[in-house]
Amino acid sequence: MWIVTPNSPSPKADSAKSATSPASAPSVPSTPSARRAAWAGFIGTALEQYDFVIYGTASALVFSKLFFPNISPAAGILASFSTYAVGFAARPLGGLFFSRYGDRLGRKWVLVMTLLLMGGSTLAIGFLPTYGHVGILAPILLLICRMAQGLGAGAEQSGGATLLTETARPGRRGRTASLVMSGAALGTALGAAAWILVQLLPDEAVLTWGWRLVFASSLLVTVTALILRRKLRESPVFEEIKQDRAEPPAPVKEVFTRGRKPLLLVILMNVGSNAQSYTFQVFMASYLITTVGVAEDFPPKALLLGALCGSVAAFGFGTLSDRLGRRPVYAALMASLVVLPVPAFLAVNTGSAVAITIVICLGFILPAYGSVGVQTSFFPELFGSRYRYAGVTMGREISAVLGGGIAPLVAAGLQTAFGGSWVPIAAYMMLIAAVSTWAALKAPETLDRDLTDPRDAGAVPERPSTGVPRQKGAGLPTEA
Repeated sequence: MWIVTPNSPSPKADSAKSATSPASAPSVPSTPSARRAAWAGFIGTALEQYDFVIYGTASALVFSKLFFPNISPAAGILASFSTYAVGFAARPLGGLFFSRYGDRLGRKWVLVMTLLLMGGSTLAIGFLPTYGHVGILAPILLLICRMAQGLGAGAEQSGGATLLTETARPGRRGRTASLVMSGAALGTALGAAAWILVQLLPDEAVLTWGWRLVFASSLLVTVTALILRRKLRESPVFEEIKQDRAEPPAPVKEVFTRGRKPLLLVILMNVGSNAQSYTFQVFMASYLITTVGVAEDFPPKALLLGALCGSVAAFGFGTLSDRLGRRPVYAALMASLVVLPVPAFLAVNTGSAVAITIVICLGFILPAYGSVGVQTSFFPELFGSRYRYAGVTMGREISAVLGGGIAPLVAAGLQTAFGGSWVPIAAYMMLIAAVSTWAALKAPETLDRDLTDPRDAGAVPERPSTGVPRQKGAGLPTEA
């Protein structure tokens, strides 16, 4: 039971707080602390996205030959994307496990653990034997490493977003938290650059040892991120909440019992952008090579330019949400995704390098990073202080499975089932984006709300009681 301490405000004062009121920010982080948190979030998510991009690119370019050589090329691509999807399937499990500790032990502890798990798994992939060496054991080992990647990634971006949102000053949360996605875009750019360099080697070298260098290079990013995160301070909002606790929290349980509405909103708002993001980043590389007929060294170059555009877009849209509000900016982005797929495929199928590059850049600017640049502050602000980390993590990772995890697989399956036509793929992308647009319009505005408030955004204030202590679920006491 949550207990009111002698220094807590009265029930009347507590209930008078609006769930969307501006933060009083009793604990304002110092500039060096906020800057260190921003860099730690930036580099950490760069590693996560680097891991996922080099794996996704390898799935499109080499894994079907190395780990699934005894089946047709089309089936090999499907098998490669299936192992890619497994990483997303593991993300909610990782989120479920780590989010419990993120709301108990702190955001920093989880971010260090997930960093080590992701970096170690990616490095291990670079040392795996291929099908030609150990037969069926090779894809099994690849699957295990991919699952470990997913477990670590399950709490990475949401942890970074929560920490930066809680560390930033009101009025700057959108731009500060968006650095998480600017870091992710950097990771995408680094992953694309790594593949560009490796593809300068002869084809035989790429398939023997070149691809291994790409995965082994993650060690450098891991070490850099670890150094930064070990010096990181805990979120001041979390420290304040921790001091006021009367008993250990049960964040995962509370998300499913008290936070179902914001959880469902996060799932529905993220599923559309996530699906289109990974369709452009992963499936499109395979589509360009096998259907449009571009050279294999072209997609990584287009991905590199797109990622650089995405990094700017994440920061730009995050900053814009500080001025115009989270909901209108995010809803406009989701609406743009409803109309994007048809002109995108029409342009790509011309075979024009310029048209293809523009489409890839739009894929990064709108669904991949622009929308997620708003999510990094919008989603944490939707949840109350008791289970914020768990709520953001579970919402994002469940939708990641339903969206990005299966999107390349669904797209490849639709293409095979409909004789290579892109129309069913575009229809799938438009439908799922329409769902996210509807959810965004239903969400409450959260701009600069009080992050120490235990209630979810948009919650109706409880009727004050007279002389009766607050009961379980009434929320943590906060400083006046």
